[in-house]
This record gives sequence, C-alpha cells and structure tokens, in this order.
Amino acid sequence: MTDLIPLSNKTLDRIPIPHPTYDRSQLTPGIVHIGVGNFHRAHQAWYLHRLMEQGRAHDWAILGAGVRPYDAAMRERLLAQDCLTTLIALDPGSVSAEVIGPMIDYLPIEEDHGALIAAMADPATRIVALTVTESGYFVDPVTKGFDEANPEIQHDAAHPDAPRTAFGAMVKALRLRRAAGIGPFTGLSCDNLQGNGAILRQTVVSLARLSDLELAEWIDAMGSFPNSMVDCIAPATGPTERALCADLGIADAAPVTHETFRQWVIEDDFCAGRPDWDKVGATFSDDVHAYETMKIRILNAGHQVLANAGELLGLETIADCMADPLVRGLFARVQAEEITPTVHPVPGTTPQAYAELITARFANPRIVDTTRRVAFDGSARHTGFVLPILRDQLARGGSVTGLALVEALWARMCAGHREDGSEIAANDPAWDELNAAALAARDRPMAWLEQARLYGDLKDQPAFAEAFAGWLQALWTEGTTAALTRYVGPDQRAAQGGG
Repeated sequence: MTDLIPLSNKTLDRIPIPHPTYDRSQLTPGIVHIGVGNFHRAHQAWYLHRLMEQGRAHDWAILGAGVRPYDAAMRERLLAQDCLTTLIALDPGSVSAEVIGPMIDYLPIEEDHGALIAAMADPATRIVALTVTESGYFVDPVTKGFDEANPEIQHDAAHPDAPRTAFGAMVKALRLRRAAGIGPFTGLSCDNLQGNGAILRQTVVSLARLSDLELAEWIDAMGSFPNSMVDCIAPATGPTERALCADLGIADAAPVTHETFRQWVIEDDFCAGRPDWDKVGATFSDDVHAYETMKIRILNAGHQVLANAGELLGLETIADCMADPLVRGLFARVQAEEITPTVHPVPGTTPQAYAELITARFANPRIVDTTRRVAFDGSARHTGFVLPILRDQLARGGSVTGLALVEALWARMCAGHREDGSEIAANDPAWDELNAAALAARDRPMAWLEQARLYGDLKDQPAFAEAFAGWLQALWTEGTTAALTRYVGPDQRAAQGGG
C-alpha cells in the first residue's frame, strides 16, 4: 500500500481530496464548542467550514472543549493532526470526502476547567455551543424542570469557583464577564431536545440562581439561548471508518462518516453576533418548534422504534433493521398510525413526506449506525422522544398500541439478553435500575411502568398500561418475532418485503 499522508497543516497541499483553501493561520476564535464528537464535526463545523471557504467568518473559528476525562483521547487525536477532520459522505450510490478545518485548537481538559472557563470569559468568545447528549442537561424526566438535587449540581452550587459540570463552568465564565463589564455569550445547544435553547437557559440560569441571584437575573435578561433543530446521521468511528479514510490515501485518527443529508434550523437570537450560517444552507426561523417536533418525533423516536427490536433480534445496524421485514413493518405502522398524526407540516414538506425521507435515510446500507449506539441512554431518549407522543395520542383518543409495543420492547431489551441468549451489555447510565425493573416485569409487567421518574402517571392510563402488559407478556412467552408478526400482520409484512 502507498504510504498514507498524515493529516496536518503541513500536508494539506498533498491531500488528494478537497481541503481548506483558506489560510488557517489567520483564523481567530469566536466559538467554544463543548463536546467534540462526530456529529458536531459533520454538522455545525461543516457549515462553518463552508462559510470560511467563501471568505467569511474567519473570526469565528472553533475552540474545542471537553469536560469529562474520556474527552482527553479525542483531544489528543485531533491536536496531533492540527484539529483537521476528514468527512466521508456515504450515499447509497456514491462516496465523497473532504477535509475541513474550522477548529483551530482543543482546550486542555482540567479538573478545575480553568482553560475552558478562561476561553469562555474571553470577550472574543461570542458563542458557547454544546453537544453533550440529551441526558446531560440535568432535567427531571417527568416534570421537565431543573434537577437541582443532582449531586453534581449540588456541588457546583456550593462551590461555584470550582465547578465540575460544563454548566457550572459556563456560570463561572459569565460571572467573570459580568465583573469585567463584558456582555454574555450566546448559549447554543445542538442536542436533540425539544426546545433545546429553553432547556439550556433553564439549566444555566437555575444553576446560577443557586449561588448568585443577581448573576442569574443578568444572564436571563441579557443572554441568548436560541432553540435549534439539528439533523445529520454520523455513526461512531471504528476500524471500518478509518479504513475508508486510508483508501483515500489519508492517515486520519478521527475521521467521520456521515449521510449526505443535513438540516439546521435556528432561532435568530444571538446577543453577541453570529456567523451567516444561512449563506450555506442553514435556516433561521421563528418557528423552530415545528421543525423540532417533526424531526424529534419522526426521526429520533423512530430510531427508538427500531433499535430495541433490533437489539433483541441481533440486528447490528439501523440499515439491518430496515432490511428486516418485521422490524421495518413495525416502523412503518407506528409511524403512519401513531407518530405522524401528532406532527404538523412545516414549510416545504408534510409529516408523511418527511417519514418517507427518514425511511430512505435509515435504510442506507453505507451508514453503519449500530443499533447499540441508537439504543444507548434509552432512559433519556424514550422519555424525551417517545413518551411525549404517547401522551399526545392518549389525550386525543388515538391509538397507542404500537407505542405500547415499543415500550415493551425496551423493557424486554433491558432484561439484558437477546432472543438467542447472548448478552446485551449495559447500555444506559441507569442500567442497573432498568435491568432490575425489567427482570421484575417479566412476571409483573407493572413493575416497569412503576418507574415514576420515567413514566410518571402513565401506569394509571388503562389504554396504555393494559396494551403494554399484553405486549410484554407476549414478548416473554412467545418471543419477539411472534409479537412483531402479530402487530405487523401478514398483509403489512408482505408489503414490507416479507414472505
């Protein structure tokens, strides 16, 4: 094999695929991004790269940041290649790639978050953006209020100058800015949460209120926390993805594969300015909520419809789930009968058309998105994505038969073994609790719904609770295939390509 070209500023002119034409040495930072994963680099960083290619936004470069010890490995990999990233777009019929370079540094990961706080307190920083997962915002899953009883929050409230969380670091940086006569930065959540900006505001302001009421009022009055809807499937990187990069002749320790579809809808509410992301395909809208609802319900909840069934049946990827007639049939029927009826159209598309688009995206065999990754942190994803739909269906007197099956599949998966007897390794921050409830629910299904932090009063809703109990008993006594066959039915199964 020809020697691979190591990715770095010095080798950019040798890279055989499109790469930055702007002078990276002249970029200056304007954004601190906490949580530098694959999605951020395939999505927000890509939009900024496109602007920089147009000669714009050269004072908006990204400083990467992490707040957990495991972020150190990504920092080391990216710094070794000057924070450059190879993006590989995988369409069913083609592969294309480019190198992007809007990130210019990755801040040291320190126990006291000193470098991160200093960067956020710098007046050059005008946006602090985050991708820290749906469960990372300290939100009570039932009340949706701020979880101030969390031990990490209690620590940051008692020790505001020595915070442990990203939000505690943000509060300290904002306090330093206020003391220096500098206005606040914009807090921009890029996580899959309904009203993610409002949730970020709630977390930051509520945490500040626990130690400094005047600071909290200043942040709330002067700061900006725009809601946004983000969308691009970017699977985890492993040997297969690195091999794809090597096939291009490039040695990249942290390449990203992604689908060709991207969407970013943002409220235009930035207290300290912003890049012109709309010049490169992003949409600024006053009605982000409608876009969020469509995407979170059809795509994100749709992922949960697939992933637990896929895990139980040993289907390794989302594309494998879509190739399975029963699982695809489950997805199609739940979408048509119980999810899309709760979604309103947005400019340019209908819920039904969007569901067809998602079906095609999920079925893309080149996107190696594992069922395990999609099923991760179900306690946040079911409460955030699936249960709001279920509650809406109950309120409108609609069917919840399919959603009850989806919840039963999750409960059965959390028992920790597949249909073939193989182990399902712990896959949730609350796995021990979920596993205990799942095992208890084998004989008494209500043991699962009695997890009040997840289900609230849903155990008292007969239309759901009775359907759930019936499906969970069927999954244990008859098996996943039989339960899915009963739900999908022979007609629908044949329509999805089954026998």
